[in-house]
Amino acid sequence: MSPARHFGAALAVGALAAAAAATAASSPAPTVVVDPGHDLRANPATEPIGPGSSVRKVKDGGGTRGVVTGIREADLVLDVSLRLRRLLRDAGVQVVMTRTRTARVSMGNVARARIANRAGASLFLRVHADGHTEQSVRGSHTLAPALRRGWTDDVYSASRRAARLVQAELVRASRFPDRGITERSDITGFNWADVPAILVEMGFMTNPTEDRALGGPAVRQRVAHGLCRGVLRVLRRAPSACGV
Repeated sequence: MSPARHFGAALAVGALAAAAAATAASSPAPTVVVDPGHDLRANPATEPIGPGSSVRKVKDGGGTRGVVTGIREADLVLDVSLRLRRLLRDAGVQVVMTRTRTARVSMGNVARARIANRAGASLFLRVHADGHTEQSVRGSHTLAPALRRGWTDDVYSASRRAARLVQAELVRASRFPDRGITERSDITGFNWADVPAILVEMGFMTNPTEDRALGGPAVRQRVAHGLCRGVLRVLRRAPSACGV
């Protein structure tokens, strides 16, 4: 190739690279809606379990509480969710929170799903901790929508994939037993969601071991980091962007 042609080819490659970089820079970052469960007070009002349904459920039963620490679920999940927001933002993900304070009557689950829908979220990540009548029950698990035509068929496969990826990272981070993935048809927040949706149960606050662990900042940060890694895998991004 002559020097002139070589120079022209180099300019063309450079122009293509610059155009690609400009396109990448202008591409909107994916949006994840992080939904810390519950709030200061339960909401006993009811709402339809799904669009057009005559079956109604209580908007919010109020959540559980640490059997040893006495910490409310609403406070625990908000703390982890705020940590997760920081990690995701640092990784270049737009984050919308359904709440940033624990200060009022819970809005209910239809309202939470609508926040995710309006945001056009790539993932609606609902953050909870579990409770049980038996204190020996423990472990981390993830809920996903069951297949229901007209309600969840448009998000079922993507939600199931997200549950699998996030659950793996959650268990690795929490170091609690792996309770796997459960599909649920009775979760209002799933049935009203038009975007992929999952609900993580970080651990059991009614189990003394897991309650003590989740009461500490180190484990909360570890769990937030695991959730961040899982979310980035869902978004097909490098989980290393969550840091160490």
